[in-house]
Amino acid sequence: MLARILNLILICFFSIGTFAQSANKESGFKVIPLGVKGGLDESNLSAYLVAASGTNNYICLDAGTINAGIQKTDINQLFENISAEEVQKKFIKAYFISHGHLDHLAGLVLNAPNDISKPIYAFPSVIDVLKNNYFTWKSWANFASEGDKPILNKYTYQPLIAGNEIIIPNTTLQVTAYSLSHVNPYESSAFLVKNNELYLLYLGDTGADTVEKSSKLYELWNAVAPVVKAGKLTSIFIEVSFDNSMPDKALFGHLTPKLLMEELDKLNHLSNGQLVKTNIVVTHLKPCDGCEVLIKKQISEANKNKLPIVYPEQGKQLIFK
Repeated sequence: MLARILNLILICFFSIGTFAQSANKESGFKVIPLGVKGGLDESNLSAYLVAASGTNNYICLDAGTINAGIQKTDINQLFENISAEEVQKKFIKAYFISHGHLDHLAGLVLNAPNDISKPIYAFPSVIDVLKNNYFTWKSWANFASEGDKPILNKYTYQPLIAGNEIIIPNTTLQVTAYSLSHVNPYESSAFLVKNNELYLLYLGDTGADTVEKSSKLYELWNAVAPVVKAGKLTSIFIEVSFDNSMPDKALFGHLTPKLLMEELDKLNHLSNGQLVKTNIVVTHLKPCDGCEVLIKKQISEANKNKLPIVYPEQGKQLIFK
């Protein structure tokens, strides 16, 4: 009898341990960059698939490039050895569009004929751009749920409210949107993605507060600082479009290495120096001869707090725990 009780205790112990390992495994993120650049190469523009670890239920944060990016991934390993077209249909559960510029949504528009019914989440100002400029019968076709008739109703617009957390159907993810300034008063967005107790922060195009004459980034840093302090923000995806030689008046709502580190210093201060535990994923580098090398050099030189810097590559999976 005693032996039987001991066996039951051992079974329960190992079951709890296995459950804890499984829960821990499911609490992180996997990210597939479908496009990482800020211009020229139309096959490599801002788009990031994000899923909870252990699942293939992705949301797409921006959608500059889709099909070409999926083709660059190891489909055999990451998916089910199916075509890029089927990956888009089956595994992308929703789109989050940060702002209405082509390099952040062209893939969504161009691949719409092949896709299936899904929601598009965005601020009302961004939905207006999609509704009035892209999903119209003058420029393409109206695959969405509002606007030019006939309305095809493939995509359903889901307006976001800043600071409100929403649950994303068919995933285990929650997302909270925040407003950014991208040539003030033009609105861009940041998306704070939650899976269990861990978070990932993605910023669309944004200028620095000092240049934009805005407080949008400071408000975002205040919102996420408690998560950084708690060691639960796995990563920040944030743009650096130009090197430090670009004058402020020519930035048009973008960051340089100097401005990036000034902004991250503010977040680090608000987080009591705990930002070193968060991966800084640098996105949206603009092309020019030697620009990428110079930007990386300047970021390294300005990184006085030794923050972990990551440069995403198209089609190469990233894991954050």
